[in-house]
Amino acid sequence: MLRFLPLKLGRLYRCLKLLFLVGLFVILLMNTHNLFASFQKNELTDRRFINLNKCPACFGTSWCRKFMNGQVSFETWGRLRFLDVFNVKNVYFAQYGEPREGTRRVVLKRLGSNQELAEIDQKICKRATGRPRCDLVQAMYKTEFARINGDVRLLTPDVVEGWSDLVHCPSQRLLDRVVRRYAETKDSGSFLLKNLKDTERMQLLMTLAFNPEPLVLQSFPSDEGWPFPKYLGACGRMVAVNYVGEELWNFYNAPWEKRVDLARQLMDIAEQLTNNDFDFALYLLDVSFDNFAVGPRDGKVIVVDAENVLVADKRLIKQNKPESYDVWYESRFEECDREACLSFSKDSLCSRVTVDHNYYAVCQNLLSRYATWRGTTGGLLHDPPAHIAKDGQLEALLDECTRPKKRYGRFQAAKELREYLTKLAAASSSATSR
Repeated sequence: MLRFLPLKLGRLYRCLKLLFLVGLFVILLMNTHNLFASFQKNELTDRRFINLNKCPACFGTSWCRKFMNGQVSFETWGRLRFLDVFNVKNVYFAQYGEPREGTRRVVLKRLGSNQELAEIDQKICKRATGRPRCDLVQAMYKTEFARINGDVRLLTPDVVEGWSDLVHCPSQRLLDRVVRRYAETKDSGSFLLKNLKDTERMQLLMTLAFNPEPLVLQSFPSDEGWPFPKYLGACGRMVAVNYVGEELWNFYNAPWEKRVDLARQLMDIAEQLTNNDFDFALYLLDVSFDNFAVGPRDGKVIVVDAENVLVADKRLIKQNKPESYDVWYESRFEECDREACLSFSKDSLCSRVTVDHNYYAVCQNLLSRYATWRGTTGGLLHDPPAHIAKDGQLEALLDECTRPKKRYGRFQAAKELREYLTKLAAASSSATSR
């Protein structure tokens, strides 16, 4: 009887799949009129759809002319609103057209789920009126976002500390950088708050508190070599960034040589964000396969979700010398029954000069046998060729990078792993070019 069980499960799967397709077809039939209307109308020109009517409780207006002129439009499936139920993160693919540059692909983000966006509206209303619903525009002028007015010369750490991961432990140098590079104002380039209009200042502060991802992309731009997408602009609560490529997960079963190259790049990113000439350490607090993407032409790995990035100013740490500031901080490995979970102390990341968090995050959640994602374990470097598996060096370095046995072992393992992956990638490239 047991031998028939797989057959029955197979039939059940096919039946469920058929029912899903039939159900989807019925929904399409029921929404035929709306379906045709969706393809004929560009909803990105609708002020209410992009929440432009909620400004200054929004993320900016620098791209509004492009939206209103119809230069930005959803790609085919993005136009079907009934599919939004599957798009929990509110991330869309769109086409952006310029007369001289032609058309290119961009990514649009609402920077939160519908529930999260509704909650921020309620918080603004409660802070202003004590009620969960109100005139949002008027309420913004009664919140702390408006109380920081143009008479205040600088945006200071004591005002915004703890608002989000970006400013969990801000320095004045970081905040000056954020204000100076704020892209949602025509007068960018100055770190003085008085050079921002009231609405621009409120938009900046709301973005900083709700989802600082746009500010990370602006403050650490791709044009300067940082591993993030290029920030393009915003209109209402729709932010546009450059399309990078397919998410990293799509390369989980790519040829070994490709996966080695991607792993090497991931370790390079961990190093760059930890140690750079600017003395800003950018710690990735959310590391998973869908937070990275790979360029279709250059194969370059980019961090595409920068909401949970903590920035620590190493110069300030060295200057203030908090307790144990010069003692190397080791992230502690912990068993976890969830996907892509990490163990870390934000306060420790903010108070130590030498930290191994980024190496730990990349090794544990992306590369090693401990990496778990979508029900699959083994990491990006699973199933190495026989001669590499037999050598044992790769497995040993990955284990030490993830779950070190020696004190400060992860620091050395990360360095050696980068060198080893670089050697493997070079060997693969040399063999391919012959």
